[in-house]
Amino acid sequence: MAVRKLKPTSPGRRFMAIASYEEVTKGKPEKSLTRKLTKSGGRNHFGRMTMANRGGGNKRRYRVIDFKRQKDGVEAKVAAIEYDPNRTCRIALLHYMDGEKRYILAPKNLEVGRRVESGPAADILPGNALPLKNIPLGTLVHNVELQPGKGGQMVRSAGASAQVMAKEGNYVTLRLPSGEMRMVHNTCRATVGEVGNSDHENESLGKAGKARNLGRKPHVRGVVKSPRDHPHGGGEAKSPVGRKKGPVDRWGNKALGEKTRSNKRTDRFIVRRRKGK
Repeated sequence: MAVRKLKPTSPGRRFMAIASYEEVTKGKPEKSLTRKLTKSGGRNHFGRMTMANRGGGNKRRYRVIDFKRQKDGVEAKVAAIEYDPNRTCRIALLHYMDGEKRYILAPKNLEVGRRVESGPAADILPGNALPLKNIPLGTLVHNVELQPGKGGQMVRSAGASAQVMAKEGNYVTLRLPSGEMRMVHNTCRATVGEVGNSDHENESLGKAGKARNLGRKPHVRGVVKSPRDHPHGGGEAKSPVGRKKGPVDRWGNKALGEKTRSNKRTDRFIVRRRKGK
């Protein structure tokens, strides 16, 4: 995977850097594994805007990804590496020996023709999915479950990986990409390897129009709005937030780095907060 910088033939292309797509081997997706994807424009079922700066964008179809990896004991061949417009990483099309086809997140160095499998007896190779208790210490993993059988919820974006740090009792301690140390039950599954397309962070949109193609509308800061439109608005000339209770978003929720996590039920699973906080 590499990033391709374009020639500055226009102001928009001067700072544009896009993916080379050299690892993608197939253009159109597997039709049986796609679903209709409707756009909300940031509105809820009442038609009220609950998420700002969303709308428009190119049409997409959703690719159904196998996050659970519960097809044990059946080998699969990697038939293609494909682009997925719904996520930052690439996806791999698997052809199982029994004829079934599924998509998985494509880990780093997974090539067409490789064999992957899932289950406690699987080898420690990129793309194989195992329970955490069967994965050796120091191994990099991704697509980690938080609850056994629910499917991978953590470490799914491009270039991300978690490391198995310790095993004690029924729990395995993982170091997550954020730096957080978290305990996960040892029967939860994870996929071996690092998520591919690690150069995604080096891509640059280059122009506002490309952001609109992704469905991102212009973002206006709260301090430049009027008081009726945002709690940060108002004041003469440039003015700070100026709130004793701290910065908030347009609906009054804490924003700009303020801590909002409140889940006492799972606090005991966090060994160390991210960034040592």
